[in-house]
Amino acid sequence: MKKPIVIAYSGGLQSSVAIPWLADRHDTEVVAVTLDLGQSADLAEIRDRAVAAGAVRAHVIDAREEFVRDFVWPTLRAGALADGGYPMATAMSRPLIAKKLAEIAHIEGATLVAHGSKGRDRARIEQPLRALDGSLAMASGDGMTPAQVSEYADRLGISVPAAGADRIDDNLWGRTVGRSTDDASQEAPDTAFKLSRSLAQTPASPAVVELSFERGAPTGINGVAMTPAELVDSLSTIAGEHGVGRFDRVKTRLDGSRWRVLYEAPAAAVLHGARRDLERLSASESLIRFSHAVAAAYAGVLGRGEWFSPLRQGLDAFVTSAQEGVTGTVRVRLFKGDSRMVGRSGNPVAPHA
Repeated sequence: MKKPIVIAYSGGLQSSVAIPWLADRHDTEVVAVTLDLGQSADLAEIRDRAVAAGAVRAHVIDAREEFVRDFVWPTLRAGALADGGYPMATAMSRPLIAKKLAEIAHIEGATLVAHGSKGRDRARIEQPLRALDGSLAMASGDGMTPAQVSEYADRLGISVPAAGADRIDDNLWGRTVGRSTDDASQEAPDTAFKLSRSLAQTPASPAVVELSFERGAPTGINGVAMTPAELVDSLSTIAGEHGVGRFDRVKTRLDGSRWRVLYEAPAAAVLHGARRDLERLSASESLIRFSHAVAAAYAGVLGRGEWFSPLRQGLDAFVTSAQEGVTGTVRVRLFKGDSRMVGRSGNPVAPHA
């Protein structure tokens, strides 16, 4: 029997149709892989949907702790943000998806992998795949127009929940909403946001949280030690309740077209601000200035899909050294969409250091 194809499966129409289409085109079995990154989707339902579409096996992998520990925390410690100042939650998940695709391909004895990402996201999966295992080849899922996808699904009886006009990608670190139908001159509707309350619905009194850091990585909230995923999930709930972490940007696609993108990242917004605040206490001005250049380079690495590269390894070596003294606590006041540092304690840098 031919070796199977391993596909990154989201549960949407495109990836559901890709399962029988790839099986028919390559005359082989297809194995689906879905990662639990803290997204809002019903993963048990997605597993069943993959099998119903023809997958011989459907792996659902709980990668939440690995995602935060090995991808979110290094990016946070580097201070890496996109040009618009927002956390790169979607881009951050892609190298982990690539890693798990490669791992399952090895387990299944597959030499072909597939995914449905397009544009910049395509490079963010395929570049890491090539870096991790150059012997893996891509089984293209392209070749059908949206109308052909719908017709193919109808013919095979493939049914998935209808997708709205928005393009949504979410995980523990944040939520991205592409609003191609929006008038960017108007305020985005509150219905587009799910992780944060509108200012009118936020509490009348502020919340103050104390965040603990060790070498630039968060370790606890209000004196309670937490795992990375637990900490992000808890802080996202607290900060989102106070309307923190909304970003509204206009982005440019690869073809030059513009579209409005909304980002929600309550925990990320608070943690980036708190880590920077603690860094100012414990690092010299010259080190902080150079760290800004490293942060920009790190964001570029993430955006280009170069996570598993010598460049990132070199940047990480600097970040590890630079964050050595960033240990302590930061008190943050959350109120009406604002995240304000109101106290910090740690290891003050020596004068003139």
